[in-house]
Amino acid sequence: MRHHGGIAYREAGQPDAPVALLLHGYPESSHMWRGVISSVAAAGWRALAPDLPGFGDSPADGPGTWERQVEAVDRLHSGLGLGPVALIVHDWGGLIGLRWACDHPEKVCALVISSTGFFSDGRWHGMARALRTEGTGEELVDGMTREALGEVLRQASPSMDDESVSEYWKAFSDPDNRRGQLELYRSGDFEKLQPYEGRLASLGVPTLVLWGENDPFAPVAGARRLHDEIPGSELVVIEDTGHFVVEDDPERYGAELERFLSGVAGG
Repeated sequence: MRHHGGIAYREAGQPDAPVALLLHGYPESSHMWRGVISSVAAAGWRALAPDLPGFGDSPADGPGTWERQVEAVDRLHSGLGLGPVALIVHDWGGLIGLRWACDHPEKVCALVISSTGFFSDGRWHGMARALRTEGTGEELVDGMTREALGEVLRQASPSMDDESVSEYWKAFSDPDNRRGQLELYRSGDFEKLQPYEGRLASLGVPTLVLWGENDPFAPVAGARRLHDEIPGSELVVIEDTGHFVVEDDPERYGAELERFLSGVAGG
């Protein structure tokens, strides 16, 4: 792991190659990309995957709101002097990264979108609603144990190993991280996306919508909607995978990344 400005990140590929920026979801970290960053490098790109503040090896940098996470992405991009990037996002990494991309269209040259949403009429799933509820959210994050987190993760992704559970437990490792989770979800009002309607399409960059077939949190209908709303985008649904599609089938996910990025001109 490397560090810049309080953000830990992992990377792969040649230092002078165009950059692919990979943003993880909740409650994960850059660890989720470990099985596919070599595929990004094989396509001729430099993979750069940060731990967002309050996750993995990056300390919380409160408040942990949606807006603050978008700012963190931009600080990292600017601090490392990056040019236009291929943005690869999953789950909350999508809400954060796609908002950043729309705010800074000149900084993005391609998109890979997985297991997320970017719709002003979106609805939160049950666990998210609990985190957004005063009192209930505090009980959930403060009462979480490593064993309970492992059970939750394995219900969604049976292949989740102990190393991954330990990595994702870091999001619960101290009070600041736990408070940051609540701040993130409680700032996640979908109506904030109303000004962004149509903006992904207007980016005009090559886009791959890459999804797990059996995602209970971000159903594949959302993938089809994104595909319909982004002209020229490609939709690939990976069979027998769920919300944690990268964990469930890193070989197939990585192959699709390599194929797509090999055909994209770097920024």
